[in-house]
Amino acid sequence: MNQIHLSANQFVIEASVAESIAESLNLPSVLHLLPHLVHSAQALARPPISNFNVGAVGLGSDGRVFVGVNLEFPGLPLHHSVHAEQFLLTNLAVHRCRRLLSFAVSSAPCGHCRQFLQELRHSSSVQILVIDEENCAQNIDHVENRKPLSKFLPNPFGPHDLLDHECPLLLDQHDNRLDLLPPNTVNSVNLSNGFSKLANGNCGKYEKSEDLLRESALEAANNAHAPYSGCPSGVALMDSEGNVYKGSYTESAAYNPSLGPVQAALIAYVASGGGGYESIVAAALVEKEGAKVRQEDTARLVLKAVSPKCDFRVFYCHSG
Repeated sequence: MNQIHLSANQFVIEASVAESIAESLNLPSVLHLLPHLVHSAQALARPPISNFNVGAVGLGSDGRVFVGVNLEFPGLPLHHSVHAEQFLLTNLAVHRCRRLLSFAVSSAPCGHCRQFLQELRHSSSVQILVIDEENCAQNIDHVENRKPLSKFLPNPFGPHDLLDHECPLLLDQHDNRLDLLPPNTVNSVNLSNGFSKLANGNCGKYEKSEDLLRESALEAANNAHAPYSGCPSGVALMDSEGNVYKGSYTESAAYNPSLGPVQAALIAYVASGGGGYESIVAAALVEKEGAKVRQEDTARLVLKAVSPKCDFRVFYCHSG
């Protein structure tokens, strides 16, 4: 099997590059390239609790190739972990790819992930190729061994049971039409003085950083997929170099597989080549005031575990 090395920030491969790599390996198509990338994708996973690396590599409808890996967070309950398939779909969403056609994965999707995949439009037709130790040699060069999601979850419960057909699904364009409430800011108990560290005594830089985080979190909330609760939310993270990473809340029809906005933002951070989480120095959450589903306490819990010195602010919004 041809192994291809992925760098720490190579979570998206442009269509032309993917085609070139496939051609250099004498593969018939980019689709045949996916299983050859799975092993390298596993090396990018961050599972310090289980030490079980999962990698998923998918082909988007625009020809780009996307990578997903599992993330685990010591000090937090296991349900705060990110599954590789969740990472993969969030990676597509961040990069505005509207459809996942097929993906190869190092282990069969768990029930949690099979349910999460149901949030896609035309989910039953998504093709899945499992590349594990038992069938690696058999499947690596035989994409015909792919199976649709409907074979992994033959009697699904999903959006079609709860939503109108016109309702946007995961990867569809969303606009939740949210605006910030005056006076625009409601401070949570800060975990540290991350904004002050960024400001270095410069009040103008402090305000600029806070404004950027607030607006980025609002944008993420407007892109959130929350059709079941009607409680969209978004998070923006800032690292010590001033880079911002956005994460949108994503709900599942089955509720429990839903992905929180902090986890979504951490996916964006990792996918951009971010190093240790301690480099995250500031965060902002935007959500509706008095929402039935609130993220504030959970966001604070996660951020305290992954980056204890991170400054955390909350801003409330309403439907415009």
